[in-house]
Amino acid sequence: MRRLFLLTLPGLLVGFIAGVFAGGLTAFVGQPAGAAVVAALALGVPLALMGGGYTMLLINKRVRLGGFAPAALFWLIGFPLARLLHELAVTWYVGGTPTFPPDTLGFLAFQGILSLGFAIGFLWLHERVAPRWWARLAQRGDEVAEEVYLRYASHARAMFEAKERRKAATSRNRAARKTSPTTR
Repeated sequence: MRRLFLLTLPGLLVGFIAGVFAGGLTAFVGQPAGAAVVAALALGVPLALMGGGYTMLLINKRVRLGGFAPAALFWLIGFPLARLLHELAVTWYVGGTPTFPPDTLGFLAFQGILSLGFAIGFLWLHERVAPRWWARLAQRGDEVAEEVYLRYASHARAMFEAKERRKAATSRNRAARKTSPTTR
């Protein structure tokens, strides 16, 4: 269980931090501290669990590295559900009973639209935190973390080499245009 927690920690943290921002915004607009804590936990915990789930999919090769489409599809389902749980918890705290939004389907559809922005932010932050974390775990002898880290390193190398090839081709094309006579 500890090993699973350590492997999925990047996704758990990225998701939880996003939820904590919701609590911070709640406090920022002048709501009581209790409402801010409820908002932070009600969104942070579901997003953390979903983030850990995404990380598990990545570790188990169910999601490709650096791919936006799989992350967008994952969060298209996960983010609206987390927001619905958040809404229910906040209305329970404020009013005493958990209440669905008046237009629940419209609420979920709007959260689905917002999920694309969340997916971009989650993926960007996850791609910066997770490889470094897995490198640390690999140094401590975790074979799974080492395998995932090596996949990331190989992917990064392939992306860098492709970028360098494009830059070289662009330079060659520019040089060829400058030296070739133009016909008008």
